[in-house]
Amino acid sequence: MSSPHLRLRPDALSRDVLASIVVFLVAVPLCVGIAVASGVPAELGLVTGIVGGLVAGAMPGSSLQVSGPAAGLTVLVYEAVTTHGVAALGILVLATGLLQVGLGLVGFGRWFRAISTAVVHGMLAGIGLVLISSQLYAMAGASAPGSGLDNLAGLPDLFTRVTGPAALSSTAIGVGTIAVLILWKRLPGRLPGVLPGPLVAVALAIAAVALFDLPVATIEVRGLIDSLRLTGLDDFGLLADLGLLGVVFAFTLIASAESLFSAAAVDRMHDGPRTQYNKELIAQGAGNTLCGLVGALPMTAVIVRSAANVQAGARTKASRILHGVWLLLFAALFPAALGLIPVAALAGILVHAGAKLIPVTTIRPLWREHRGEAVVLTATALAIILTDMFMGVLLGIGLAVVKTAWETSAVRLDVDEREDRVTVALSGSATFLRLPLILDTLEALPKDRPVELDLSRLRHLDHACRTALEAWTAHSAGAHASADGGGPRGAALAAAAPDGRRPPAPGR
Repeated sequence: MSSPHLRLRPDALSRDVLASIVVFLVAVPLCVGIAVASGVPAELGLVTGIVGGLVAGAMPGSSLQVSGPAAGLTVLVYEAVTTHGVAALGILVLATGLLQVGLGLVGFGRWFRAISTAVVHGMLAGIGLVLISSQLYAMAGASAPGSGLDNLAGLPDLFTRVTGPAALSSTAIGVGTIAVLILWKRLPGRLPGVLPGPLVAVALAIAAVALFDLPVATIEVRGLIDSLRLTGLDDFGLLADLGLLGVVFAFTLIASAESLFSAAAVDRMHDGPRTQYNKELIAQGAGNTLCGLVGALPMTAVIVRSAANVQAGARTKASRILHGVWLLLFAALFPAALGLIPVAALAGILVHAGAKLIPVTTIRPLWREHRGEAVVLTATALAIILTDMFMGVLLGIGLAVVKTAWETSAVRLDVDEREDRVTVALSGSATFLRLPLILDTLEALPKDRPVELDLSRLRHLDHACRTALEAWTAHSAGAHASADGGGPRGAALAAAAPDGRRPPAPGR
């Protein structure tokens, strides 16, 4: 018998149809905007949204989260397209999808939940800052210099160059779009809940351009079929480039982490079936494999569309499948409508989306309560801006590992000085990270009495610490170390006193 959450009862189906329309209206401007910002034809963003609905949406994994092109991958896709060309995008996404399917099949999906949230938030913050800095140029009708750091450094000069009818009109459309997105949800009544803000903002921008005959750039339309590029066997040879393999790894890590973190967030929004993480990773991989075959953008689960789906009352996965159907019909029947959308309006939507990726409200309390996490978050974001996405994420993961190792290797030294001897009891975990503290404490002990090291309360003693303690006891007069009482492996460290006799144990 099927789960009651999956039965298509008439009331559930009607809710799913309405939710799918809401998600479709949210998805259209985001799919198009992300594609344009990624440096590829706008139609490819719709293709990824269609695959996210029809393929990933129909597969088991998560019941209510919605997949499609994500702002979180925009910067990385743009860098890959700029460096390696649009022709390489298909094989990159295809390899990402195959890798995701393989990781899901071997049960690796649940391990993505172990990625530090500070790294993920830092990654999103870095993406948000780079996205904002690049799209501000598009809002002003100008070309971005290139890297994230160059874009940020060039902003003061950009603001002085916003002159002339074209630049002023484009900037006005972009700023107006952001204003609509901010104010729309604050309007009273039910209208903000029925019509999504991005759709309203784009519609108003189109109307303003037509009404005032503004000289602003609009999206170039190539047609759905003409935008596709099928990936062939010859394209696999591109993966011999280590740089491209690094991009595949970054795509896989970011897309998988974002999808599974989104799934965990969506699960908290509803009381339906919980996400099966390995199956969801396989579904994301299957979707990306198909996107790669047709040369479309990479796909992830997207929290904005997923939240809209849940809030619109969706009950089953039928809503996300139907949203893919509506996207397909729109792309097939109304492609010319894309040519009416001002580029500045899409840039404004992405500037707003980038700002939402920056965890402004959480940084201050995180600094007060978990300072190490705040450092990892900030360092990851800055590394992405100064280098690139791949190196920034690697640095963030490395810092998170070092922070965890530092926190879990806490060791305590209790010194008990008596007339005839000094006892030093170590507890916790003695690792190489704490060697300076341990050796400084031991070297500061009195030199006129034997020293007894009590290691029985240590949970862990690594090789570096053991070697250092052996060396210290060997060169210290009257030093003796013991692990009596069931301490760590290796039983005892011992050194004879200068006269050849072992010092007496405490209490004897």
